[in-house]
Amino acid sequence: MRRRIRLIAIAIVALAVSAAGAHVAQTPDAADIAEGMNLYLHKGDCQSCHGWAADGRKMDSQMPDGSNLRETRLDRARIAMTIKCGRPGTGMPAFDKFAYSDGRCYGMKAADLKTPMPDPPATLQQREIDLLMGFLMEKVVGKGPMTHAKCIEYWGSDVDVCKEFK
Repeated sequence: MRRRIRLIAIAIVALAVSAAGAHVAQTPDAADIAEGMNLYLHKGDCQSCHGWAADGRKMDSQMPDGSNLRETRLDRARIAMTIKCGRPGTGMPAFDKFAYSDGRCYGMKAADLKTPMPDPPATLQQREIDLLMGFLMEKVVGKGPMTHAKCIEYWGSDVDVCKEFK
């Protein structure tokens, strides 16, 4: 009986350790983070609406107001869905080329939309969305307001734009 209890206890500990290990986040590769940042700043041109620091301070006054991604309450899955599918009725475009062609986004097709979705600067492949998400989760989401130290970390050096932060 004791042996059986001991084996059960060992099995429980082994399961707990493996479950804990499964939840430990791997450190993202620096090259992937840099590529995600490049997608944010250039191909997706997310900074035009969300600002270079993703704090909602947009770069282009002609663009819609983007939300503050540094303080968003959305989790990774919901942010990824928003990038893929946009937000109907807002200025957020769908970066998935086929977003409203087959019902993959919110179960809707283009004909179901009350107003057409704005065109994104470019469409993104799933790999690019994953890289963009890696960057956002590592450097932006939940990181709070931009500070001088965060700005230097964000850019990798003390660039001119960081001087506005104390």
